[in-house]
Amino acid sequence: MRRQRGAAAPRTGGAVTLTGRGGIVVMFALTLLGALLARWTDLPLLAGSGFVAGCAAAALLTRPVDLLTLAVSPPLVFLLATLAAVVLTSLGDGNLLTGSLVGLLTALSTTAPWLFAGTVLVLAVTAPRGMLAQVRELREKLAGMRLFMEEENEDPVRWDDTPRRATSRSRRRRRERPNHADVD
Repeated sequence: MRRQRGAAAPRTGGAVTLTGRGGIVVMFALTLLGALLARWTDLPLLAGSGFVAGCAAAALLTRPVDLLTLAVSPPLVFLLATLAAVVLTSLGDGNLLTGSLVGLLTALSTTAPWLFAGTVLVLAVTAPRGMLAQVRELREKLAGMRLFMEEENEDPVRWDDTPRRATSRSRRRRRERPNHADVD
C-alpha cells in the first residue's frame, strides 16, 4: 500500500522524535532549569551541565530534516535561557535593570566554556545524522537563487565600457537624426 504525500508515517516503536522547534524548546527548558538551579544554589556547574544535557537531548531526538535549524541555535538559546534565569532570580532585589545586567554578565562569563562545549556537541552529533547534507543542499539552493538574481538585476547599460570611436558610417547616421533638443 502506497503512502500519500504528506501523510504521517506509521509509528513502529516508542522512539521520540522532535521537530527543530521542539528540539530548541527542549534545549531551552533544560538550560533554563540548570541556570535557575545554579542561581539558587550558587553552583555555576549546574547551568553548564543543564545546557550540555539540553544540547545532547535535542541533537539526539530531533528528526534529521530539522538538524540544520537545531545546529545554529545553541548560542541564542543559551543567551535567552541565561537572561530569563537572571531576570527571574533578580525580581525583588532592588533595581531590576542593573541587577539583571550584572547577573547576566557574571553568568555568561562563568559559563562561557559550557556554551562552547554544548555548541560543539550539537555539531558533532548532528553532522553524522545528516546536517552536512542539508548544508550542501542549502548551498546549492542559494547558488541557484543567486544565479537568477544576477540575471534579473543585471544593468543593461555598461558604464565600465570605454566609448568606442564612431565610424564614418555611424557619424552620417547621427547627422541625419535630429538631436533631442531639436525635437521639442
